[in-house]
Amino acid sequence: MAKITLSNLRHSYYPHPKSADDYALKQIDLDWQDGGAYALLGPSGCGKSTLLNIISGLLTPSEGQVLFDGKDMTHLPPDARNIAQVFQFPVIYDTMTVYDNFAFPLRNRGVSEDRIAERIAEIAEMLEVSDMLQTRAAGLSPDNKQKISMGRALVRDDVNVVMFDEPLTVIDPHLKWKLRSKLKELHQRVRATMIYVTHDQTEALTFADQVVVMQEGEVVQIGTPVELFDRPNHVFVGHFIGSPGMNVVDCELRDGAAFFHGQQVALEGAVREGMTASPQIGIRPEFVSLSDNGISARVRKVADIGRHAIVETRVGEQKISLVVEGETPMQGDEVFLQFQPAQTRLYCDGWLATTQEGAQ
Repeated sequence: MAKITLSNLRHSYYPHPKSADDYALKQIDLDWQDGGAYALLGPSGCGKSTLLNIISGLLTPSEGQVLFDGKDMTHLPPDARNIAQVFQFPVIYDTMTVYDNFAFPLRNRGVSEDRIAERIAEIAEMLEVSDMLQTRAAGLSPDNKQKISMGRALVRDDVNVVMFDEPLTVIDPHLKWKLRSKLKELHQRVRATMIYVTHDQTEALTFADQVVVMQEGEVVQIGTPVELFDRPNHVFVGHFIGSPGMNVVDCELRDGAAFFHGQQVALEGAVREGMTASPQIGIRPEFVSLSDNGISARVRKVADIGRHAIVETRVGEQKISLVVEGETPMQGDEVFLQFQPAQTRLYCDGWLATTQEGAQ
């Protein structure tokens, strides 16, 4: 296991990049601590897999360094990095038994059969596949094949990092939660450094201690699941994390105060100096409530999802959603909205522009 450092990293698939738009990965500086559980989260095409391939050695970055425990690994091939990787589709040998699939990477490294048997017993018990060890892999279900693929990555106890690239893509939805829980349990037991790449916020937030959110080749925020939900550093994080995502509406700034639809809106704190461009108010639907007075809105849609309803309203041409428990308004009703001040944030040019001085 190792601490992984990415220093001044940039990558372009063009031989002679001329502008920032030519880079699949823009400036990235990251530290992943030894033994941590991390997720790389973002939409398709944001650079997640490119970054993973650079860490694994399948790609050499255009600029910058990849360090393992301070040692420069930037130009070393994958086999010199001591990495285990689990891909979208299970990588196993169908003609071998489950036991032999687990044993294969250990036998290649000259590990004794006694130690192999001991290690396989440990991993098989963790993955709940002990009764399958003598079964040929070809006869397994897709979720069990992916378990075997995970086990092949975990069976070695000398890896620097275990990387998962969208590992639940082929798994039936009703089985995904089982494997997500199993991965979290495995990390807590083996304490290996793990990096999990996904576009699915549920997978990222349930697995990782720290989530790295990417957009268009940039890291826009690193934080715990709670930090990403409570205080998005960028409007993209607000949109991407949460269901429904954060409300982000255009506003006006006058003398450090925010005005929306002609009314002043109390913010969580003071506006940071020099941040005034393209102001927007961001607030989670959970912190918008119905009131006898406030911002006038028209109900456009109501979605009853059981314990509560998601009410979509319109204020002029801008959409604001809120979570309502109990009695809900009807489509077409006029309502009044109140924003919880401690959860009302200002963003300028997409970036968080308020301090927490007014938060409670």
